[in-house]
Amino acid sequence: MPTLPKSIIWARSDTPGADHVLFDDRSGLSARGVAVVAAPLPFSCRYELTTNEQWEAVRLTVSTEGAGWLRTVRMERALGRWRVSTAEQGDLDRVLRAAGHPPVGLPGTEEPSRLDPALDVDLGAAPLFNTLPVRRLRLSGRPAGEEHRLTVAWVRVPGLEVLPVEQTYTVLDAGRVRYRSGSFTTELTVDADGFVLHYPGLARRA
Repeated sequence: MPTLPKSIIWARSDTPGADHVLFDDRSGLSARGVAVVAAPLPFSCRYELTTNEQWEAVRLTVSTEGAGWLRTVRMERALGRWRVSTAEQGDLDRVLRAAGHPPVGLPGTEEPSRLDPALDVDLGAAPLFNTLPVRRLRLSGRPAGEEHRLTVAWVRVPGLEVLPVEQTYTVLDAGRVRYRSGSFTTELTVDADGFVLHYPGLARRA
């Protein structure tokens, strides 16, 4: 496994936890990360992400693990189509019900063709993934008010269900982007390379 030259840590603000990513962004993005969260269910999340030189996602592997369970989803895009495979050990839904939380259902997707329009992937609660459209669309250099509506392959955590969702990115100024997904809206502060400095209510660069 090759070493990666750069590193970012985000401290979570919604729950005790942190997200650490190692990456190389010299020609597209290669990244490996691990997040640990304490609530509402303690678990860790490991991910590996690869884009092409245009910052279009081509491969993502995610594993979530907690006491008595482990889930993995692997996604790969080739010739404009996404392939998705999953694995599971233990019973996450049983653990959730025992802790008083609703079940999350099966990982992955039964209809991978619905993901085919997506050039970006988004891992729930992981600030790294907002960088993909920011860099791919070069939003840091675009005029204020410019808006882009995207179809994104969204991976929910901890259950790892994969869904096509519409997200909107609007340039506010050189260091701020408004991000909207469904009824959720926030203003992201990003650095000169498009990596998140502050995601209100979720995380801040440590």
